[in-house]
Amino acid sequence: MKKLGLLLGVVALLVPSLVLAGDIKIGLMCPLTGKWASEGQDMKNIVSLLVDETNVKGGINGSKVELVVEDDAGDPRTAALAAQKLASAGVVAVIGTYGSAVTEATQNILAESELVQIGTGSTSVRLTEKGLPLFFRTCPRDDAQGKAAAAAIIKAGYKKVALLHDNSSYAKGLAEESQAALEKAGVKIIFYDALTPGERDYTAILTKLKAANPDLIFFTGYYPETGMLLRQKKEMGWDVPMMGGDAANHQDLVKIAGPEAAAGYFFVSPPLPQDMDTDEAKNFLKAFKDRYKTVPVSVWAVLAGDAYKVLEAAIAKGNDDPEKIAEWLKQLKELPTLSGKMGFDEKGDRVGDFYRIYKVNNAGKFELQAR
Repeated sequence: MKKLGLLLGVVALLVPSLVLAGDIKIGLMCPLTGKWASEGQDMKNIVSLLVDETNVKGGINGSKVELVVEDDAGDPRTAALAAQKLASAGVVAVIGTYGSAVTEATQNILAESELVQIGTGSTSVRLTEKGLPLFFRTCPRDDAQGKAAAAAIIKAGYKKVALLHDNSSYAKGLAEESQAALEKAGVKIIFYDALTPGERDYTAILTKLKAANPDLIFFTGYYPETGMLLRQKKEMGWDVPMMGGDAANHQDLVKIAGPEAAAGYFFVSPPLPQDMDTDEAKNFLKAFKDRYKTVPVSVWAVLAGDAYKVLEAAIAKGNDDPEKIAEWLKQLKELPTLSGKMGFDEKGDRVGDFYRIYKVNNAGKFELQAR
C-alpha cells in the first residue's frame, strides 16, 4: 500500500493538468493562418496571457480556466468548421473572430448550440440586427464608425471625397454609412467603387480615382490592401491624402506601404493600450511586454482580451449557463477592461464612444491625434 501511495503521488506530480486543468473551457476562434495571421496570433497571445493570470490567482471561483483555440484562417468556410469543433468541445462561450463575414459564418452554428459568442473585430451592423440573444461584440458598429469618420473628414475641411471599399461586409458597410453621413453634411462623393482584395496591382483603380480628382480618398478596407494602395499611389507620383477605418490599425500597413508612402495617412480607430492611461491598460501592457517582448500590433486582438475579461466577470458572478451569462452582460455598463469601460445594450452591441484619430508620422509610427 505504501508503494501504491508513492506511485500515485508521482503520477500526480507528473500530470498535474489531469487534476487541475479544464474546469471551465472558453473557446477562441482566430486567424492563425492566412493574410490576417498576425491578428490571430496576437489574439491567442493576449487571451492566453489573461487566462494564465486568472489561473495563477486561483481560477474563477476556484475553478481553473482552459482556453480551447481553433484557427479560422480568416475564411468563412474554415470558420464554420472551427465553430462546430468548439461547439462540441464543451466550452461555455466563444470569443471571436476577426472579420465580419468570417464571424457571420459562425453565428447560427453557435446560436443553435446555445453558446454565448463575443465578436471582437466584426463591426458589420447586421450582425446584431438578427435578434440572436447570445451574440455580443466588444467592437463598435460600422454606423458608429461611419459617423466618426465623417466627422473627421468634415473637421479637416475636405469637400470632394472618393469612397473605395472591397465588397466585404465590413468595408462595404462602413462605406455606405460614411456616404450617408457625408452627403447629409453636404460633402460631395465624387467616386464610389470597389476593388478586389488580395491583388498585387491596383494601378487601374488608382488611375480611375485620379481622373475623378478627389481631395481625399477614403478606403474602408483592410490594412494589406491599404498598404498596397499607398505604395502604388506613391509610385504614380500622386500625393492626394488618404484615410481609412479601423481595419487599417495594424503596423504591417507601414511594412507593406513603406514609411515614406504611409506618412500622412490617417484613420479612425479605437485606441491601443499603449495610448491609454488607465491602470488596466498599463498593467496589461507591462505583462504583455514582459512575456512577448513587444506590444500588440493592433487594437482588434486587444478587444479579444476585453471579451475574455467580461466573460471572466460574468462567470465569477455565478452565471454558469449561457442565458445567465447573456443576461448579466446586458446589464453591464462600465466594467474596466483593456480598452476602456465596457458595457452592452440589449442587442449585444458595445455602448459608448471611443473612436480616435491616428496619423502615420514620417518614421512610420501611428500617432494618436489630439481631440
